[in-house]
Amino acid sequence: MRYAICFTPPMGDPLSAAAASWLGRSVYSGEPVEPPSIAGLRVSEIAFHTAVPRRFGFHAMIMAPFRLAEGSDEAQLLRALMHFTSAETPFAIEPLQVARLSQCLGLLPQVPSDAMHRLAARVLHVFDRFRAPLSEDEIERSDPDQLSAPQFANLHRWGNPFVMDEYRFHMKLTGPLAADVGRGLEVPLREVFEPHLAKPLILHSLALFVEPEAGAPMRVHSQHPLGKISARPPVPMRASADTGRPWPHGAGSLSAIR
Repeated sequence: MRYAICFTPPMGDPLSAAAASWLGRSVYSGEPVEPPSIAGLRVSEIAFHTAVPRRFGFHAMIMAPFRLAEGSDEAQLLRALMHFTSAETPFAIEPLQVARLSQCLGLLPQVPSDAMHRLAARVLHVFDRFRAPLSEDEIERSDPDQLSAPQFANLHRWGNPFVMDEYRFHMKLTGPLAADVGRGLEVPLREVFEPHLAKPLILHSLALFVEPEAGAPMRVHSQHPLGKISARPPVPMRASADTGRPWPHGAGSLSAIR
């Protein structure tokens, strides 16, 4: 079992519905979702180009997947996350846009958010105690030879190269693409997502994601509102489902979310 701390819009948000349709899977229920009908783009093409983000679900990563440290358990993690979010204040991020990040396409803020950057850093400082050290295999899967010196230091200190000064808020919509394929997908992606991107994004919750076993699709375990409202128990999504700075090289690499 691995956990991750992320942002994803609430289950009833139209952006969540659009992303679930595009990726072909709800990050809340884990169930398949019918893809959008886009002229000139076959369903099989969408499925192929979304295979990687489909497994991880629609999210902006804050603390990458981690195994629990010895002596920690899920209940302790949940209590700490509830306490943390109750002391945070919701804030707005500039409207998102469809853009490239490394070799992928995704949703990025039109202007980088200092508030988001600071929140991401606080999450790491508070929850690093719950994270088991990376294994040698996990380090190798991060392709350390391709990392910059700060990214390499982050990998060994925080378990993820793309944190602290290397952190960039983004929500992936495709896997790696050749340049010509990426250009061909930008118009369909804008057609699907731009109706939901006109207003600033309000970040009013954090989500605990779970990966039940290695390679399994990740999904939302529980949603934790920012502010005192989160003194109430978080909504367990498993139950509810049943009823500009430049983007650094590698910021969109798969190692950041493995």
